[in-house]
Parts: sequence; structure tokens; C-alpha cells
Amino acid sequence: MVHTQFTPEEAAWHGIPEFNLLERNITVPGFSPLFPQAHCTNDGSICQAVTGESEINAASSMTALVLSPAFDLKRTYFLIAGIAGINPKQGTLGSVGFARYAVQVALQREIDAREMPANFSTGYFAQGTTFPGIYPQDIYGTEVFELNDDLRQVAIALAKRGTLADDERAQQYRANFANDSAYGAGAAPPSVIACDTATSDVYWSGKVLGEAFEDATTMLTNGTGTYCTSQQEDNAILEAFVRGARAGLVDFARIISMRTGANFDRQYPGQTAGEALYTNSPGWNVSLKNIAAAGVPIVTGIVSEWRARFEEGIKPSNYIGDILGSLGGTPDFGPGSVFAKVDRTQ
Repeated sequence: MVHTQFTPEEAAWHGIPEFNLLERNITVPGFSPLFPQAHCTNDGSICQAVTGESEINAASSMTALVLSPAFDLKRTYFLIAGIAGINPKQGTLGSVGFARYAVQVALQREIDAREMPANFSTGYFAQGTTFPGIYPQDIYGTEVFELNDDLRQVAIALAKRGTLADDERAQQYRANFANDSAYGAGAAPPSVIACDTATSDVYWSGKVLGEAFEDATTMLTNGTGTYCTSQQEDNAILEAFVRGARAGLVDFARIISMRTGANFDRQYPGQTAGEALYTNSPGWNVSLKNIAAAGVPIVTGIVSEWRARFEEGIKPSNYIGDILGSLGGTPDFGPGSVFAKVDRTQ
């Protein structure tokens, strides 16, 4: 099951030679009124759902999918496949990032930067705290999700079978980052990378906010995560899947998060944050092309090697689930499992 968020991402999977997702269209009650149908191949082996943009739409649509009697999702692999902002310290326009952690970076307290205390590095600070950089004291449960890293590595290997697209507009724009050694990855050609994703309904721009959310990602994952891509849906989708997994309706170990760089999350040297925001996604075309370039080999690889490799699942060697330990095990981040009553702060 491929998950896209809006029309351009949806269209990236249509008209391709490998398979036809428009052979069967299934109306799903509870889906977005803009995207009321799931699209499937004739045999139902590959399907696509479009969530709608932002956390509320994504959570609502994916809850409807998990509860729909039209699908048996117990052994389904889920590929979240969309475009994103990208951190030039980690990747570039057209790069394809695969996440182990999805971090809800804007689930924080905020003081406008023009009014924040002089000793604050950012106006964002965690729930239940009074200063940036302190772990949240009030846990909502959606702050961090950890995915199956063994499956992620398989997905990365499959994605590398594809040939990533690039174009002159993206090349010209990314060249501006060559003037800062910290942004070497941003100036390089697109590639397939392992890094983590940040979820926020706020479409931010700028070095200051980018670095604040880098720090938040590192802090919330106990120093393990590396912020790379920014998007508006992944944590919402994953919360629906955690709840579905608790009900025995989905296997949380079968989820892949893949995001392609459409724009940089901050300005290049000599540019303002506002100018960066208004540049209108210089990597738009290549990011959409690379959804299929990297994603199709994953989908066809799972289907073609189903019995030999994927039917029984890829067993995770790392913790998987949410910050609460809802699916069992002990999170390797945060205060520990609420359900196992494990206190990792002692």
C-alpha cells in the first residue's frame, strides 16, 4: 500500500510501465472528500491511498483505511511516499530520505522569537518545560515513532536499483550551497540516504528554525536521530498505524517512510529565509520523479520476492513503535514504556 498526500504525489505513480494502479478504484468511507478512493491493480497486490495534506487529514484518512472492511492489512507493507523539505547538511534537491525516526517537532510550547528571553536559542521548548533543550515532561504519545530499521535497510538497497532524476534548475539552485562547507550534501547531486523526518503542520523556513528542529530531533531520540526531511503527515499516519497494530489490524514492522527533497528548509549563504521560502520549490520536478524512481523498485521488489523474502516479514532488531511503548518493548528514547512501567530516567 503506497501512501501519498496530495495530487502531484498521487500522479507520480500513475502511467508507469511497471503496474497500473487505476485498474480498480475502491471508495472508502472516511477518506478525504478530495481523495475518496483507494486505487489498486486488478489483482489487488498493490494499492494506493491519498491521505490529504496535514496531520489532521492524514490521521483521519489512515484511521478510515485501517478500519475499512474492504482491506485485510495484516500482512501489508506500507510505503509512505511523498515530497519534503530537506536539510542541506544531510541531502539535496531530489535526494530520497528513508527514516528510522519520525519526530513531531512542532509539538512544543512557543514564544515568538521577538519576545523570547535573551538566553533562549529558540522560541520553541518542549511541553512541560521552561527552557529549550529539555526533554518533554508532559508526554502526548505522538512525539516520536521508531520504524523497523532492518526493513529500512532493505528498502534503501531496493531504492538504489532505480536511477534518480536531476535537472538544470535543481543543479543551479543547489550550487548556491557550495559556498558553505556545512552544506556539502546540499550542493551534491541527489542520492538515496538514511536520515530522519520531522513532522509539523507549520511550513517553516530558515537556518534558525532548521537548527532548532535539528536539536529537537536529536534530543527527542536521545541523540540517535538525525533530522533530514520535513513534512506534514508522517507522525499522524504512524499514530493511526500504532492503534491499528494494537487492534491486530496492521503489522507496524512493515512500514517504510520515504521522502524526496523538493525544497531546502533554509536559505543559502547570502539569501534570506523569506527568499528561500518564496523560491517555489526548485526541486519540485525531480522530487516528484524520484518518488517513482526510488519507490517503484521497492514495490516491485516486495511483490516479486514475496514468498522468498517478504511474506513472513522482516524481523526488526531495533525497538519499533511510539514513545509510550504501546506495542510492547522498551523505547530507546524518552522516559520509557508507560505500559511496562519502565523508568529510563533513573
